[in-house]
Amino acid sequence: MANSDKSAPAAKGLKAAIVPVTPFQQNCTLLWDPETMVGAVVDPGGDLDRIEGAIAEIGMKPEKILLTHGHIDHAGGAAELRERLGGIPIEGPHAAEQPLLDNLETQAASYGIPARTVTPDRWLADGETVEVAGHMFEVLHCPGHSPGSVVLLNRAQSFAMMGDVLFQGSVGRTDLPLGSHETLMNSIRTKLLPLPDEIAFICGHGPTSTIGHERRTNPFIAGL
Repeated sequence: MANSDKSAPAAKGLKAAIVPVTPFQQNCTLLWDPETMVGAVVDPGGDLDRIEGAIAEIGMKPEKILLTHGHIDHAGGAAELRERLGGIPIEGPHAAEQPLLDNLETQAASYGIPARTVTPDRWLADGETVEVAGHMFEVLHCPGHSPGSVVLLNRAQSFAMMGDVLFQGSVGRTDLPLGSHETLMNSIRTKLLPLPDEIAFICGHGPTSTIGHERRTNPFIAGL
């Protein structure tokens, strides 16, 4: 794997590689089954040549693109990557994210990052499931960082894709348009803290963590 890619925890039977992209160093994640090499690209915010290089080096066969939310560093490259990968479907985030996805080109102008507006092939709703190479992930709608943020949870195998809801030692920003600190804290309290301590997760930026570690040490969620 390329030197800039980072290995990461994943569900048993799945492998994961993190490819940091955009000036925001967003954790675009490749998930794949090592037996079939089929997998998904999660949050391709940009730097598509780099993402495609990692896909080729791994030898994985992407079957879909998954989006956790609609900020430029997570979704800005999804429309073009879908075309580059032969029109594979884009799934997620929640439909409440449509205003942000419709506004990606304006976001791009503000930050000087290439991006195209994108409409997913499937919106994801709370309690639904999404499949990656035969492995099932439950959709947890966790608004606050943005209105349509989702966490993708493989409950049976203790693994989640967190997006920008919860980080190691921090929580998602809520000072961006359509963000709400109160809503984010409620999402974390009602959707994430009830999960078992052993749930390991990849978040949208920075190092991986577990629910238990954050429950014990994260000052932003103390007392929830």
